[in-house]
Amino acid sequence: MGTIEIMKAGILLFATLATSVVHAAPRAGDVTAGKAAFAACASCHQVGSAARHGFGPQLNGIIGRRAGTGPGFNYSPAMRKSEVVWSEKALAAYIRRPDNVVPGTNMRFNGWAYGEQKLVDLFAYLRTFPSTD
Repeated sequence: MGTIEIMKAGILLFATLATSVVHAAPRAGDVTAGKAAFAACASCHQVGSAARHGFGPQLNGIIGRRAGTGPGFNYSPAMRKSEVVWSEKALAAYIRRPDNVVPGTNMRFNGWAYGEQKLVDLFAYLRTFPSTD
């Protein structure tokens, strides 16, 4: 292998490593940062032992629950008919564009434009609130 081929191989290796650093998976969720991220949700949703339904349902135990099934909230027909189970992936898609996940939802939210890490933090925070049913 000549000098130019070695240089090309080195550049390719550097580019590959740099790309993997840029596209690295988000770090583990930070509950404190997730609480701060939840502030964008708090005008409609509550979590915690005293959580009540507001404009939107309380979100205790949301991860793993089927959409439209939390007791005591008047969900839209679209949400009740949905077969979505709120995994982190489904929630992330819904938070970004609610109507794309549950067409006809009553949730009036233009979508979350924050990065992946804020979602990971939000989900870490939400996981601290198991279902109170």
